[in-house]
Amino acid sequence: MQVTFYGVRGSCPAPGPDFIKYGGNTACVHVCLDDGTDIILDAGTGIKNLGQKLIKQNNDIHLLLTHNHWDHIQGFPFFAPIYQPQRKIFITPGQITIDADHAILEQMSGSYFPVDYKTLPSNIQIIPQPKEVSQWKIGEAKISRLATNHPGSGSSFCIEADGKKVAYITDNELYPPHKKNTDFVDWVEFSCDADLIIHDAQYMNADMPAKSGWGHSVAEEAVQLAIDSRTKRMALYSHDHARSDNEIAEIESQCQEIIEIGGADLEIFAAAEGLTITL
Repeated sequence: MQVTFYGVRGSCPAPGPDFIKYGGNTACVHVCLDDGTDIILDAGTGIKNLGQKLIKQNNDIHLLLTHNHWDHIQGFPFFAPIYQPQRKIFITPGQITIDADHAILEQMSGSYFPVDYKTLPSNIQIIPQPKEVSQWKIGEAKISRLATNHPGSGSSFCIEADGKKVAYITDNELYPPHKKNTDFVDWVEFSCDADLIIHDAQYMNADMPAKSGWGHSVAEEAVQLAIDSRTKRMALYSHDHARSDNEIAEIESQCQEIIEIGGADLEIFAAAEGLTITL
């Protein structure tokens, strides 16, 4: 299994010279299984560059969406495979509080985009999972999901295949001031023994309480989740769009100190565009 980051920012893209090392595109992660199955997590602006790779092949594409906020779907109209005749693309919408399973397509309509989704030549299928379903299969991969603590809700995902486990938990506030969809202990169980956890780390303790309730995690708390769940590796993800390369590097360093003080056996890094992890 290979995991490649194509977009690592939260909220909006971050162009400019201060955002080179980690990249400025919004959420998109590509998981390629050993048998060649392509699973994409979110369709932020990073999916545009991924599309240039996937357009060179013809296998089916499976897209798992956490939710429909712009930074998670805004790259889809620029995803080259949707313009390939009969290319099969299967989309699983996130579990959100309103009925908007087709939002990723409907952004390509009306006054929003010049190419209407109804004219696309690809074979796109929206396949929502029933609310009571928490696990299903994509080929040989087992997919699990759990509701995030985020305004409007959303889904996190675990992918288990090739003897490995990846947990993708973004736009999730571990300790929100309002009612939780999922408690911390349930997150520990969900990500337990993962080979890689990719978790929202948009804020630091210093950002609170001003941004409490905005639906993103404090990095220090996300690290504690990785430690408690006995995860082998952790990717700090959903970097704040205003944070420079130097600031993200400092957050990574502070989180590393937490791990060293606690004596945990955890490898941590800040997710960066173009980074590939082979599990």
